Amino acid sequence: MSFNTFGKLFRFTTWGESHGVAIGCVVDGCPPGIPLNEADIQLWLDQRRPGASKLTSQRKEPDTVEILSGVFEGKTTGHPISLMIKNEDARPGDYDEIRGKFRPGHADFTYHAKYGIYDYRGGGRASARETACRVAAGAIARKILGAKVKIRAALVQIGPMTIDRKNFDWDQVAKNILFCPDKEAVRPWREALVKIRKEGDSYGGVVEVEATGVSAGLGAPHYAKLDQDIASAMMSIHAAKGVEIGAGFEASSLKGSENADEIRIGNDGPRFLSNNAGGTLGGISTGQPLTARVAFKPTSSILIPQKTIDSSGKETEIITKGRHDPCIAIRAVPVVEAMMACTLADHLLLHRAQCG
Repeated sequence: MSFNTFGKLFRFTTWGESHGVAIGCVVDGCPPGIPLNEADIQLWLDQRRPGASKLTSQRKEPDTVEILSGVFEGKTTGHPISLMIKNEDARPGDYDEIRGKFRPGHADFTYHAKYGIYDYRGGGRASARETACRVAAGAIARKILGAKVKIRAALVQIGPMTIDRKNFDWDQVAKNILFCPDKEAVRPWREALVKIRKEGDSYGGVVEVEATGVSAGLGAPHYAKLDQDIASAMMSIHAAKGVEIGAGFEASSLKGSENADEIRIGNDGPRFLSNNAGGTLGGISTGQPLTARVAFKPTSSILIPQKTIDSSGKETEIITKGRHDPCIAIRAVPVVEAMMACTLADHLLLHRAQCG
């Protein structure tokens, strides 16, 4: 299998399977001399790990990260940083009953069609377990970006239920297990998730992300546009099905006079009167907040019987047992932040290489 590497100058390669011995990644291109230890990475992994509440997967993984190389005396050396996270609660036996059956909504069929083999133990590389490696890499990317750049994401929709934009408060995100910015939405969302889990079904969701403190000038036309690479990074996340930048699809219903972000002179340079563009123009950052929304499909592993076929081509039915999220978008929030951080770190290093 190829294409397990993300980035151009800031690069990371992930490895491992959902129910294997361990997962991990190798981060290359990190500048030397940056303070880094396991605690800097663990902080973000703890937000993504399963088993943190009854509303997520009950797989009990501490997701404890180990730095194997690339750090000496508490600082990066400029050499590859190898990270490992052991799988301590893998249960491959949970999948014995469905061995050989293609789970609808999963990559079982396509992996088998492409490689002639697939890992039925939770999907192997196709499992969202891989995203822990992205969060670890994102922690290093944040170190490269520095404290000036702040990246935060929130869950703004679960199934058909959306937040009230009038109640949007970033401070609320850290105060509830749903990463919800609307405190009035938390209770009905929790109740809906408990109900859908009891029914053996699942919901999709939408994650909104914002990056502030990003200087103007990142990104390059025509095939390394910043918004293009942000969209690509988000679409690489498991279960992502759509990305909007700025006003997104809503921009198509606006007039040009409504959509264009007018500019005046502010105290610190240009001041934009709106941000429909989502922080980029011509694929280059404007200095405004970078904004995006990512749509995630419902968790495909459900307890409701579904029609499928097996690897021998016979029709059958399947029920996917095990420990699964009733809404995978919840734990996708820190993953979206991580992929934004990795994209920005990559573009910052590219910008320095070309423009100094």
